[in-house]
Amino acid sequence: MVFSCSTFIRVITFTVMTAIVGVQASTANDLSAPQQWPGTPLSRVEALAVLQTLNANLLSNASATLTLDRWCASHRLAPPGSKIVAKRVQGHDKPADVHIRELLNVGPNEPIVYRHVRLACGDRILSEADNWYVPARLTPEMNEALNTTDISFGRAVRSLNFTRTTLTAKLLWSPLPEGWDTTAALPKPNSGPLTLPPFLLEHHAVLKLQNGMPFSALVERYTNDVLDFPAPQLVPQ
Repeated sequence: MVFSCSTFIRVITFTVMTAIVGVQASTANDLSAPQQWPGTPLSRVEALAVLQTLNANLLSNASATLTLDRWCASHRLAPPGSKIVAKRVQGHDKPADVHIRELLNVGPNEPIVYRHVRLACGDRILSEADNWYVPARLTPEMNEALNTTDISFGRAVRSLNFTRTTLTAKLLWSPLPEGWDTTAALPKPNSGPLTLPPFLLEHHAVLKLQNGMPFSALVERYTNDVLDFPAPQLVPQ
């Protein structure tokens, strides 16, 4: 599912209107007790709006690393000054198939390096990524850093001033059912929190040099830790 601007506007409008009529009045009466994401209609709409915002930020920036840096800081997911680091996952090599080689515009014998990482900010894992890249299109210093340190890919190759082409962007989980904005069939409130699956968003993308030459193919899955902060508290004025 690809997010659209019109859907985002409907989400924000519905959120504000719901807050005004006091759907979550009981929560508004006790702002000192933060909740992560309670199972109310308003909280569900807020969760969708937040996912829309994250997705829009990722789609409008070349580097997912820098986007997650800002997301982590603005939502206080880690101590101040924390930066995204890549935790390497070993033993899960995925050789580049024909499709990956076509995306990277390389022949059957040109070396491609596979890197599987979990991007963490503090103790929270915000995304897990499969990355196939062409080492011959990077500098020796970049290759050394990627091979020997926990630096994220986006930070390692930042000086390339690369561009990003998103191939697909889909929602893996929605807090609201399909057609909620036309049928008004919102889930009934419950007393417990929302149950989030491990992964919420998935992006497929290609990174390119300034001359348009592709050098990296990515599959990124964003975890439920991107929502690991208290749900917004909208108070009727």
